[in-house]
Amino acid sequence: MENVFDIFETRGFIEQVTDKESVRKLLKNPITCYIGFDPTAKSFHIGSLLPIMSLVHMQTAGHRPIAVIGGGTGLVGDPSGKMEMRPIMTREEIDINAEALKSQLSRFIDFSNENAIMVNNADWLTGLGYVDFLRDIGRHFSVNRMLAAESYRARLETGLNFIEFNYMLLQAYDFWYLFKHYDCRLQMGGNDQWGNILAGTDLIRRLDSVTAHGLTFPLLTTSSGIKMGKTHKGAVWLDTELTSPYDYYQYWINQDDRDVERFLALFTLLPLDEVRRLGALKGSDIRSAKEVLAYETTKLCHGQKEAEMAQKAARQLFGPDKSESSKSTPGYSVSREELAKGVPAYILFEKAGLCKTRGEARRLISHGGGYLNDLRVESFDQTINSSDLKNDSLLIRAGKKRYMRIIPG
Repeated sequence: MENVFDIFETRGFIEQVTDKESVRKLLKNPITCYIGFDPTAKSFHIGSLLPIMSLVHMQTAGHRPIAVIGGGTGLVGDPSGKMEMRPIMTREEIDINAEALKSQLSRFIDFSNENAIMVNNADWLTGLGYVDFLRDIGRHFSVNRMLAAESYRARLETGLNFIEFNYMLLQAYDFWYLFKHYDCRLQMGGNDQWGNILAGTDLIRRLDSVTAHGLTFPLLTTSSGIKMGKTHKGAVWLDTELTSPYDYYQYWINQDDRDVERFLALFTLLPLDEVRRLGALKGSDIRSAKEVLAYETTKLCHGQKEAEMAQKAARQLFGPDKSESSKSTPGYSVSREELAKGVPAYILFEKAGLCKTRGEARRLISHGGGYLNDLRVESFDQTINSSDLKNDSLLIRAGKKRYMRIIPG
């Protein structure tokens, strides 16, 4: 079987690694690795998808992944990549979020028969005695070295809270704990975690004279410079209640042509030969590559049935026959009474979520970007009412690709 390190390297997963040849040698045989996920929300968003996919590849290659839900570290808050302190969450909030994240990870990783392990670091962090922790663990950390880490250095100008300053110690302790109890030899994470990961490898070396390793992934942006997972509606979530499978599919199919091959390599399990073939398509043919990207990513996250439904809905809306609306198309319900009276177009566009504000809706429609049943809306205050219904629904569109089905209820 191909070394998973080479898979990571050819697919574009690696940003930094403690020792390239040593890690490749380590991964020749089955090992245990881990990634931590702090439960700051009840759902992962696409920004977490790269580390999740890395665990998928590790498991496929015969290694044992540990997914650490940061119930303990979440009580502190990671300063990495943040210009101000994260809001302090209650233990109850964190526990609720942690359960939801466990369910989402199970879609990607097989946790049966200890093929992978899921743990919550609250189980060992919240019981630590403060003085004992300072004496046994804190004494191994240099404040000067900690302040040189990018995650802390970037915050010194805006202010670094003492509770956040402890985060690196806790994450390092996590790595040592997992090494002692699960023989975990590799920690992976986003590149903003590099300083924290090195702190963990250093702690293991100091306490047990063993060399552990770290590997980080690039912090991804699209070719247009936008952070991965950001849209006009906000973040793209893995929870179906926050982002529908249809909207998830649409996020991927609307990616820039320049990103298709890269994202196929990172976010699908297609063979690299097929990834390169699809990435080489040009002109109108690139649409088929985007369709594969959208289908494969949606299937991994939401299952084959939802992926097929989202694909069918997209083909109906963007194909030659747009008259038939699918149940998978995102919908917004308006009462029959309200629709009978009539709703100004800009208000309906805002209510349905195609525009964030009514002002934005006015501008969109005034510039010719608003459509009703594939006909351009003539003015922002054009009244939309029951007479516009087709097959007992309306189809409104913002720009070329953002649709909403209006359903009288």
